[in-house]
Amino acid sequence: MAGLGSSVAIPVWLTEEDLSCIICHGLLTSPVTLHCGHSFCCNCLRKAWGARGTGVAGHLWACPTCREGAARQPPLRKNTLLQYLADRYSRALSELEAGSERVPSPATAQAAGTQHRPAPPRVAVPENITEVVQELTELVGQLVDIVKSLQRQTPLSESEQDNEVNIGSMALSSGEDCDLTSPSLVTSNTSEGRMREILQDLEEIQKNLQENFTWKAAPEEQTQVELPEALSSSTLPDQSCPEPRRASRFAQWISNPTFDLGSLSCSLTVSEDCRTVTVSRFRQPYHWSQERFSTSQVLCSQAFSSGRHYWEVDTKYCNHWAVGVASWGMSRDRMLGRTMDSWCIEWKGTGQLSAWTMVKETVLNSDRPGVVGICLDLEEGWLAFYSVASQETLLYECEIAASSPLHPAFWLYGLTPGNSLIINQVKV
Repeated sequence: MAGLGSSVAIPVWLTEEDLSCIICHGLLTSPVTLHCGHSFCCNCLRKAWGARGTGVAGHLWACPTCREGAARQPPLRKNTLLQYLADRYSRALSELEAGSERVPSPATAQAAGTQHRPAPPRVAVPENITEVVQELTELVGQLVDIVKSLQRQTPLSESEQDNEVNIGSMALSSGEDCDLTSPSLVTSNTSEGRMREILQDLEEIQKNLQENFTWKAAPEEQTQVELPEALSSSTLPDQSCPEPRRASRFAQWISNPTFDLGSLSCSLTVSEDCRTVTVSRFRQPYHWSQERFSTSQVLCSQAFSSGRHYWEVDTKYCNHWAVGVASWGMSRDRMLGRTMDSWCIEWKGTGQLSAWTMVKETVLNSDRPGVVGICLDLEEGWLAFYSVASQETLLYECEIAASSPLHPAFWLYGLTPGNSLIINQVKV
């Protein structure tokens, strides 16, 4: 078989997450790659190293992802390949968004003398499982129309039937991407008998999708998730029908912090994207450090020393929790809100919401918030907590004076395996 020539384009599917910086969560800009292999925006990495004057998690020149450090500051050289890919992705995304304006209509194509054939379906990126099924159903429907259109063409001779190609059915069964305009799919070598079999297979898939998609009409069954036994108590809010959400009034201040692995308690685990912290069934064998909490607490890597910042925490999967802010120097054997350099609101399983400021508790006359919005204004010197649903409802606010940068802080004191807190990735 002949080798691939240098001019052959091989499609590579990338998402924005593949080319994003875990510090700023945007597309890589002037990316640099450390010896451990992790890459970041050059400016983001410099700021992370200098945020507290001691590097990342107290380690000079440490990687924000894996915490691998170096004795001296490594040279930061631009990764030209990553920059090239990020630029290509950005241009491709812009072209995709503008693509619908450049697609000619069938009438225009015929007027230009081109041979008409069914246009490939334009599938938008789905945001949830409902949209996935909808798009898949529409795609199969269009494939059925394509095959029926091909059936109406002149039947092939028996000699040509030996060269039949089964690309369409193979792509569907394997889940691989395929281009519906490819000659290998719409091939003239497909036999009439095989065409009927493909059509029958597609119609069967279409029927199954339509039958199994009827669950979308029953909202109470739409988001049934099998939760750990500890989370099935009546203290958890109803998650079957999420409330509609308007644009946040804090959109211009949104931050998307991530958990700091160096401060993580041995009783907790963190997801791969560092946005979900969960109570572990077993004590984790993390490397001992003076920066690691002895209680089930964790800070975020991001340090805020000026400006305004807003982030949200999903608390629906935790029976006992506290969320707020603390300085990096907070004592690792003290509880959030019980020190002079930490502030929080906490929910107790008994049904009480409280605020802790200046080592003083204030009981709040409020129901349990499913999502907590936290707004830190270091310009005006105040901290506010909101219950987030269709809009932000103020739960508590207080003045705040900090002599050092503040970090988002979390406490899961239920200690029941499976309890978790999630930092929502709020979109502007």
